[in-house]
Amino acid sequence: MNNATGRRKWWALGALSLSMLAVGLDGTILSVALPQLSHALNATETDLQWFSSSYLLFLAASMLPIGLLGDRYGRRRMLTSALVLFAASSGVCAYAHSPWEFIAARCVLGVAGAGIIVMALSGLTVLFTEEERPKAVGIWSAANFLALPLGPLLGGWLLTHAWWGWVFLINVPVALLGAAVVLALVPETRAEERPPFDVVGALLSTLGLIGLTFGLIQVGEHGWSDSTAWLLMGGGIALLILFFRFEAWLAARGRRPMVDPSLFQARSYTWGVIVIGFVALANIGVIFVMPQYFQAIQGTDAMGSGLRLLPLIGGLVFGAVPADKFARLFGPKPVIAVGFVVMAGGLLLGATTSVSSGSGLSGTWMALSGFGMGLAMATATSVVLSQVPEERSGVGAAVLQAVNKVGAPLGAAVLGSVLMTAYQSHLALPNLSAPELAAARSGVFGGLAVAQRTGSPAVLSTVESSFVHGLDLSLVVSAGFAGVGLLCALVFLPALPKSAAAKRDGEPAAAVVAG
Repeated sequence: MNNATGRRKWWALGALSLSMLAVGLDGTILSVALPQLSHALNATETDLQWFSSSYLLFLAASMLPIGLLGDRYGRRRMLTSALVLFAASSGVCAYAHSPWEFIAARCVLGVAGAGIIVMALSGLTVLFTEEERPKAVGIWSAANFLALPLGPLLGGWLLTHAWWGWVFLINVPVALLGAAVVLALVPETRAEERPPFDVVGALLSTLGLIGLTFGLIQVGEHGWSDSTAWLLMGGGIALLILFFRFEAWLAARGRRPMVDPSLFQARSYTWGVIVIGFVALANIGVIFVMPQYFQAIQGTDAMGSGLRLLPLIGGLVFGAVPADKFARLFGPKPVIAVGFVVMAGGLLLGATTSVSSGSGLSGTWMALSGFGMGLAMATATSVVLSQVPEERSGVGAAVLQAVNKVGAPLGAAVLGSVLMTAYQSHLALPNLSAPELAAARSGVFGGLAVAQRTGSPAVLSTVESSFVHGLDLSLVVSAGFAGVGLLCALVFLPALPKSAAAKRDGEPAAAVVAG
């Protein structure tokens, strides 16, 4: 293993975390900027949906090919290239003159974001020994979580005091600084035996992830009855099944596939990835519904929502950073299980929210669930990375991140359906005109607009209580995701040794060459 030495590797971890911050800021700032973008670019509702969807599609679809390219040509090279591309496409977003220019830049930004996410995570496998890696993962995870409140806070301030383009230009210095620090501190590594570029596998995985992700996005926008969404999801899943069968066919004939099927023979890797997916699904419940609650029910703006998310971030940080110490004391499996229990407990406490609940309740349960999420996520990530051969760290990290990125629209689609169905079924509207009735049933913000136009306290009361009813059910479903994750961890995840330096389930990997 070719590890960085001394303090240099920990400074390099700072560079990797800074790289991830650029991606995290962009994802959280965009939602704040949509109203201004609609006016500045004369964007339709469809355009606004594509501003976000185009990025997610190319982000998910690029993961596996970029992981392979990093293993083949050098992970530092891919990371710095992705950071420069991220800075350039962010600049194009800021100076776009039409919706389609902006969407095209967002597509490129998605590819660059995939390169940053995959290569930064694979860097942890190469930089740190198995004993050091859990601590590094905890610090890396904590740094990533900071973008959740920082994006709305920074974006809200910029939109209030400056030109809207600055919410994208702010990415440029962050990404370029990250690239410079990565070049200075992160050693170049690649697979000792350069893997061939699997064109068929790359095409199948890319199209499969595009179909599945786009289908889930369509479900989130149009509901589960949308036939196009089911066609896209079915086609995407079929292509991904074909992809894995093709990879197994290559391996059986002694050829080198893009994703080695033997990687999934390590139960710690396979079930670790699945467990992380359930952490992400549970987390989406908080990220998806709470900003709406803060703005619609408590009357805050985007900056206020960011401030009210700070207890969640504090919990995530306090769970992720010491996770390695708990894993050394008790073993990874019990720590992951406890993380899920704490997470579910916090979410169920959140499900007791009422219209009159104050910030004390929301801050308490978000801090509690955040602590569980950080504990489970950091520990499970360390378990997964411990099973990834250094020679295939790019692809191994890409599989993990692809599952995470598909999980986000899946969670949003499921919880969006739960929230909307509960909201609409709970509404008890007085006599309203057909347009007003349709507007009130469209969602909480439409309902609040109707209440304001009609001046009806009854409409306001039923809209607020119906939304909170939907929020509570959504958090119960999120707790259910945590419960399934707990079950997977207890039943299927192997009981690993307490030592962070435990050997992989499979054979030792080949060395990584530097330079």
